[in-house]
Amino acid sequence: MARWQLCVSAGALLGGMGVIAGAFGAHGLEVRLGADALETWDTAVFYQLVHALLLVTTGLWLKLGSEGSQEPPVSLSVAALALMAGILLFSGSLYALALGGPSALGPVTPLGGVAFVVGWSCLIVAAQSSVSKR
Repeated sequence: MARWQLCVSAGALLGGMGVIAGAFGAHGLEVRLGADALETWDTAVFYQLVHALLLVTTGLWLKLGSEGSQEPPVSLSVAALALMAGILLFSGSLYALALGGPSALGPVTPLGGVAFVVGWSCLIVAAQSSVSKR
């Protein structure tokens, strides 16, 4: 499987899972969790969906870059990995915390946030790299 296909597939899977998590939070958890836990759950869903969409976009950018005469910037692949790690660490830890997981997961959430920032930063690098090669 090509890198772009992996990114698009992972983004689509994580996006679909985000929709399911959102529906589960709205219909299955609203009577079981307090307002704070539901807010935490909703934050996890929001960040998962936004970054899943960005992962699909990154995969499409990889595809477009691989069709040209030049290899796409390595920073696109790094961005994709960082976005996947961010979803796992940030949203995953928030889901667990909302469901009453151990408070030791609290420090994991900012690591996921850092991964998101790395992913976005790598996209900036890729954009600048694409412009400078023209």
